[in-house]
Amino acid sequence: MTDSTAGIPTEFHEAASALGIAFDPGDLERLSRYLELLYEANQRMNLTAVRDRDEAWSRHILDSLSLVPVLASVEPASVIDIGSGGGLPGIPLAIVTPSARFVLLEATGKKAAFLQEVVEQLGLDNVRIVSSRAEEAAAHGSAHRGSFDLVTARAVGPLPVLLELTIPFARVGGIVAAIKGERAGAEVVAAEAAMMTLRCEVVDQQRTSTGTILLVQKNGSTPRAYPRRSGEPKRRPLGCEDTPPRGRDVH
Repeated sequence: MTDSTAGIPTEFHEAASALGIAFDPGDLERLSRYLELLYEANQRMNLTAVRDRDEAWSRHILDSLSLVPVLASVEPASVIDIGSGGGLPGIPLAIVTPSARFVLLEATGKKAAFLQEVVEQLGLDNVRIVSSRAEEAAAHGSAHRGSFDLVTARAVGPLPVLLELTIPFARVGGIVAAIKGERAGAEVVAAEAAMMTLRCEVVDQQRTSTGTILLVQKNGSTPRAYPRRSGEPKRRPLGCEDTPPRGRDVH
């Protein structure tokens, strides 16, 4: 792989260093190549609204890598990125954390195909792409349900919706790490009923230079009724309406 790091903004290097991130040989080249692939594909499909490449290093790469300290703390063997879209935060995290196994979940077929192309181009042997809706992939009986040490999500939706789509993937005691914005605190308050239903709790809120990270711990097995059928979590967020009975507990 050729050296393509010359165009990386100085501000990115400084911010990454402040996060305590030490890049291994080849990491920056892969991150740079990933952005090239992202913008090439963005001409064919909607993957990012950020047009400036320098801004993308902050808005996309640094924002994704803000979860690196979380991975260092949790030390997950298995990670699933929900609604991966163009691969954020999953691809940057997989590049700098080769010791963990990543599943990138993306429902849109052409986006999942792009992610598979990125995995092959960058030689990311620790990444597997799954094209499915979260409601289906985490349903009762799915191999993905209750299987992951860490679940990541970025720009998935309001917290009550996000939790229903992510918590079922985590093992009991596992963590959901959600990248949110400045209103994260208000979202936590709005999600209190959802957290009670899904048996989880926010254990930390971390402000970063690009947003707010919410860490949510799964304290008990997810009731069988959740996640509800495709589209229902967004149409009727938990805590905002009468929800189905909990049913028998399963991971």
